[in-house]
Order: sequence, then structure tokens, then C-alpha cells
Amino acid sequence: MASSLICSETQSRVSSVLNRDVKQFGKKFMFDSNEETCWNSDQGECQWVSLDFPKSVRVSEFQVQFQGGFSAKTCRIEGCPKDGDLTVLSKFYPEDNNSLQSFPIQEAPAVDKIKIMFENSADFFGRIIVYSLDILGETAS
Repeated sequence: MASSLICSETQSRVSSVLNRDVKQFGKKFMFDSNEETCWNSDQGECQWVSLDFPKSVRVSEFQVQFQGGFSAKTCRIEGCPKDGDLTVLSKFYPEDNNSLQSFPIQEAPAVDKIKIMFENSADFFGRIIVYSLDILGETAS
């Protein structure tokens, strides 16, 4: 049974934060289960989120909720073992709306790190706004 792989020991990084205002738009707001808060990237091409897990995991699903008008047209999830190179696990084509979207990942290898690349933003300036992001799967044995 797949469950959320994001825990208090998961380390996250993002490409940018709007006006560097982490108190209002920081990365932590993607994981706080509050529909009023969000991560808001600054402008620029290809924004990203990386997650380092405390244990090796097998990813089975990616869930994301954008703000309509500030979504990615293409998403790419890359993963790697501890000291390995990132390889593409899956590509997604989200809709430009406010709903929670889920994307299955087929037969992903065990990884310790993933990087979600948000390409081709619907926003003219390349900004991405994410209200909720989750990675589902199980701990690799």
C-alpha cells in the first residue's frame, strides 16, 4: 500500500522563492496540508523541487496542486541512489487548473533523491505556484 514518503527527516530544496520571501512563500508550505499557503517560485525558466529521503524509496505516484495560471505544462521527475546521477523516472503533462492532480509512476527503481522539474510554465514569467505536493510509494527493502 502506497503512502506519503515525505516525512520530517526529508530534506527539500527549491529553485527559487518569490522575492526571497520564505516566510510567506517558502518551500515548507507545499507540505503543511494548509490550502491557504503555497510555495511561490520567482520568475525564470525551469523551476524545480528536490527531495532527499532518509531511506531508499520506491516512488509509485506524484501528486501536485498548482494555482491555475501558474502551473507547469510539462513536469519531469528524476531520481537517483545516494551518490548516483539523476535519471528520468517519468514525464507528466498537468492541466492548468487548481485541482489536485495525481500521476502514477510505473516500475520506478529504488532512489534516495528525486528532483521534480517544472518546465514550460503557464505563466509568462515562468513562475510556479504549488499549494500541495506529495510523493507516494514505499520504503525500499
